[in-house]
Amino acid sequence: MDTLQHLFAGFVVALSLQNLLVAALGAFLGTVVGMLPGLGPINGVAILMPLAFALKLPPETALILLAAVYVGCEYGGRISSILLNVPGDAGAIMTTLDGYPLARKGKGGVALSLSAWSSFVGSIVATIGIVAFAPLLARWALAFGPAEYFALMCFAFACIAGLMGDAPMKAALAAVIGLSLSTIGLDSNSGVYRFTGGDVHLSDGIQFIVVVIGVFSISEILLMLEHQFSSAGMIKKTGRNLFNWVEMKFTWWATLRSSLVGFVVGVLPGAGATIASAMTYSMEKRIAGDSGTFGEGDLRGLAAPEAANNASAAGSFVPMLTLGVPGSGTTAVMVGALSLYNITPGPALFTQQPGLVWGLIASLFIANVMLLFINIPLVGVFTKVLQVPNWMLVPAILAVSTVGVYAVHATTFDLMLMAGFGLVGYLLRKQGVPMAPLILGFVLGDMMEQNLRRALSITNGEFGILFESPISIGLWICAAAMVILPPVIRNLSKLTSRNQTS
Repeated sequence: MDTLQHLFAGFVVALSLQNLLVAALGAFLGTVVGMLPGLGPINGVAILMPLAFALKLPPETALILLAAVYVGCEYGGRISSILLNVPGDAGAIMTTLDGYPLARKGKGGVALSLSAWSSFVGSIVATIGIVAFAPLLARWALAFGPAEYFALMCFAFACIAGLMGDAPMKAALAAVIGLSLSTIGLDSNSGVYRFTGGDVHLSDGIQFIVVVIGVFSISEILLMLEHQFSSAGMIKKTGRNLFNWVEMKFTWWATLRSSLVGFVVGVLPGAGATIASAMTYSMEKRIAGDSGTFGEGDLRGLAAPEAANNASAAGSFVPMLTLGVPGSGTTAVMVGALSLYNITPGPALFTQQPGLVWGLIASLFIANVMLLFINIPLVGVFTKVLQVPNWMLVPAILAVSTVGVYAVHATTFDLMLMAGFGLVGYLLRKQGVPMAPLILGFVLGDMMEQNLRRALSITNGEFGILFESPISIGLWICAAAMVILPPVIRNLSKLTSRNQTS
């Protein structure tokens, strides 16, 4: 009962005219920033944080603005993923696997509107979870140490094997390439430069935006140019702009399951939308079995990762508000915003600043409703991108990609590196090697290495710590099942079909 009273008080804060206008502005700006490849929610929040402070907004208003931008970026990231096969951020990588094939089939409008609906459901489910389970989930998150996080990373990589059911070796090759790239740069434990070749530009490692723009955007541009004069050229038909009842019913359970999983993963500090979307995509692909057309334009393959990454984004607020531990890179920036107001997040925040906490939670409900009403009517506008001729679209994509990469360090080295990754990505894609495992390996590689080394340092190199806790054992069992069961099931189904035909 106290929770409902606090939530009601939060809606009183969030529904003030100033906070409503700020939430609407943040939702719109977040959508725009999210659809620009490579920017993502971290950059969107980081750009607006000093502006919010300079305008002397009250702390609850500033936090509502940044939260609306965060959620809006998660919505916006799907637009370029579906229409151009260029993920807006790491969490939208899985969306490209079925979103872009749907657009190529003339269902770009359906894909955009359905992804907006899935994002809405995921965020609402996660926000309800914040209200109901925040204290309990915060205590559960504390049970995750370095060993448990390493097991979680291994489980995420085991899920990658399901992304290329008939070609696991190609998926493994891509993952290994991504892991190798993540080791370049300064070793945070020893302070030694690794695999830099003495080049100062690589001392900080390779930036995520350089890799993702190269292997997705530049390689896609090369493929578009290759097919310029073939029948497989650019997408011109976008079909209807709104999904129908049958399509929503078909994806409903996948959306709901992925929302719950995404929220739980989002509660874990540092896990993030990348793991959540990969896990749920793999989960839904296995649930669908032979009835699925994942990778070819399955609606469930679009709805699942979209619901999961938005649920994960909302779930990342739980450790930030209850423990003072950022659940993601974006919430880490928001913790910095709170420090500007001399506010320290943590367990005491619920009693010391109830208006701020519950106003933020209430604003998440409001911002998601706003985003749904902003995104679905604009589907027709978004799909106009597909009707732009190649001679205009290719330079536009290249210009946006170049600006995004150059803004990281303002060096031409990053641009050349982007071009190199684009060429390699083009050649790999021509051979049927998926890019999603490569990006996932690159994103998760550093986190995996750091947690492994921390776990081993606790026991002076004893590997037994990786298998001690019940959580670790459960994750290892799930990872083994992800690797072993799919080929066994495929072989059994082939054997059964042969027996039936004979």
